[in-house]
Amino acid sequence: MTVEIDISRFTNLAINAQEDGVWVVTLNRPTKRNALDIDTIEELVEFFSLAPRAGVKAVVLAGAGDHFCAGLDLIEHHDEDRSPADFMHVCLRWHEAFNKMEYGGVPIIAALQGAVVGGGLELASSAHIRVMDQTTYFALPEGQRGLFTGGGATIRVTDLVGKSRMIDMMLTGRVYKGQEASDLGLAQYIVEGSSLDKAMELARRAAENLPLSNFAICSAVSHMQNMSALDAAYAEAVVAGVVNTQPDARARLAAFADKSAARVRPDS
Repeated sequence: MTVEIDISRFTNLAINAQEDGVWVVTLNRPTKRNALDIDTIEELVEFFSLAPRAGVKAVVLAGAGDHFCAGLDLIEHHDEDRSPADFMHVCLRWHEAFNKMEYGGVPIIAALQGAVVGGGLELASSAHIRVMDQTTYFALPEGQRGLFTGGGATIRVTDLVGKSRMIDMMLTGRVYKGQEASDLGLAQYIVEGSSLDKAMELARRAAENLPLSNFAICSAVSHMQNMSALDAAYAEAVVAGVVNTQPDARARLAAFADKSAARVRPDS
């Protein structure tokens, strides 16, 4: 069942739907360096809950102003003076939002600039592709703040850079930027110009794929990483059985068979 996304309901996210099915979702708290308060998290939960059923073919996730996201809104956290149970439930909402992103089946390309710090790195690591520009820097300063990650860094960032680097970042406040950050896997692309322009290019390319193929790529791969090798092999076979026999793929397979389809080239 197709649903509609009422963009007027969103205040902390600026949402723009393109005609080609690519949606641009922009964190819109530039005076706070797009820090994540609970209202922003709730808007992320709502949007990414609806996106798979609303015909969204791909999402570009960006930040307004000079920074992508500086992480948890520490002012809100200080002022709320939450109990342990209260903050646990806040963390669970963060997990809800980021799991909707990673496992929802809609390709998400993050356009990064400036600070990608703390919870901002947790948010970015929930995207499927990350593009950084020359101003982008990554850090997990929780140790210096008397905090601990609560939005999935121990899972996703560790998966990107490894346990030892993750612990180093938290213990020492180490900052990664430039080619070193890209080489570690914090971003798959590093550009001289606009990360948004490159992210839009990649999103449009992904949006040309069949939706069921994209759903499998952006959902099943993550699920399979959580399985044993034996279970993952079985799940992969089942998903391939469904995706590789979808009726909409027959025209594409026929184009390959009659040599009218574009071939894979090293500069493509």
